[in-house]
Amino acid sequence: MKAAPPVKKDGPRINEEIRVREVQLIDTAGTNHGPTPIQTALEMAQAAGLDLVEIAPNSAPPVCKILDYGKYKYQAQKKAAEARKKQKVVEVKEIKLRPMIDDHDYDVKMKAMQRFFEEGDKVKITLRFRGREMAHQELGFKLLDRVRDDTATIAKIEQSAKFEGRQMVMILAPR
Repeated sequence: MKAAPPVKKDGPRINEEIRVREVQLIDTAGTNHGPTPIQTALEMAQAAGLDLVEIAPNSAPPVCKILDYGKYKYQAQKKAAEARKKQKVVEVKEIKLRPMIDDHDYDVKMKAMQRFFEEGDKVKITLRFRGREMAHQELGFKLLDRVRDDTATIAKIEQSAKFEGRQMVMILAPR
């Protein structure tokens, strides 16, 4: 029967888990004590009633700091939550057009597109052809050129107009 592999712990190593002879020690005040034997560092941490936490394990010797591990973990968790809260997920909004769209309808679609760009979203413009409209594909290209020119100041083309079956697709991203 095989022995189970050791459980991989997430986060930095602390106290007795640090298995090196010497560490670069930083105390609670932030003073660098230079290379210190591990036993001395552990004793200093215990005397302060705190933990010895490995901050930079890849340096030689590893950098360890005397601090309250629970508090350290809590701060790291808060920082990660804050980073998650600040990030914006870019969505792709779709605007559907027809080659013979009326001016007012076009203006309404453009206002919606402008709002999407202000929110930081990308816009996929789908121009659908029906029946005999396929014979006049130049109308579709003209319409998409008009959209491109009208949004030139607020958006850039991420994917230029291309045909996919009976529809043309163009993707714009905010500037």
